[in-house]
Amino acid sequence: MIRVLLVDDQELLRSGFRMILEAAGDIRVVGEASDGGEGAEAARRLRPDVVLMDVRMGEVDGIEATRRIVAADAGRVVVLTTFDLDEYVYAALRAGASGFLLKDTRPADLVEAVRVVAGGEALLAPRVTRRLLERFAGDLAPARDDDGAADVLTEREREVLRLVAGGRSNLEIAEALVLTEATVKTHVSNVLRKLDVRDRVQAVVWAYEHGVVRPGESGTA
Repeated sequence: MIRVLLVDDQELLRSGFRMILEAAGDIRVVGEASDGGEGAEAARRLRPDVVLMDVRMGEVDGIEATRRIVAADAGRVVVLTTFDLDEYVYAALRAGASGFLLKDTRPADLVEAVRVVAGGEALLAPRVTRRLLERFAGDLAPARDDDGAADVLTEREREVLRLVAGGRSNLEIAEALVLTEATVKTHVSNVLRKLDVRDRVQAVVWAYEHGVVRPGESGTA
C-alpha cells in the first residue's frame, strides 16, 4: 500500500485528490494539511511514501515545506502547480522535490505519477526537465566553467550526465554512445551514487549548478 500525504490550502482539491487516489486500491491517503508548516510536521510524523505538495500557500509555502521534508527524509515530494513553467517549480526542485504535476492532470495520470515516485523514480519527463531548467537558468548562478566537482565521475559517466541533462532517455543515450540500455542504466546509477543525488532530476540540477552543462547546450556527447 502506497501512503500519501496531501498538502494544499484548498480543501476541495484535497478532497478530489483523496477520492481519486483511494479509488486506485493500492494507495491510501494517510493525512492532509492546509499549510506548508503543517505539512512538514505531518510528514515527519506520518512518514508517507509520497507527499503531494502545493507551492503557493500561506505562512509556510511549499518550497520551504519541501526543504524541511527532504532534510528529514520524511517522504518523496511531488509539487503541484497550475502552470508547467511556474517559477516556483524550479525552486521546489532545487529544494529536493522529485518532480511536479499540473493540477489539471488526468485522474489516471495522477495515480500513475504517485506509483512512479513511490517506486523511487523521478516524475519529470527528460525534455520537460531540460526545458524547465533552461527557463530558470538565471536562478542557478553556476560556475562559468566546469568547477571540477564532477571529477569523481569517469569520462564516460560525465558523457552520460551531459546527455541526461540534455533531455535524452536511456535508450537515446545508448544509441548515442553505442552502448546497451542496461549499461546506460548502470552508468546513471553510478552517477547518482557518486554525486549523492536521489534521481535524474536532481542530477540535472547538479549538472547545471556545477557548470557541467550550461543553458543552450544541446546535450550531445
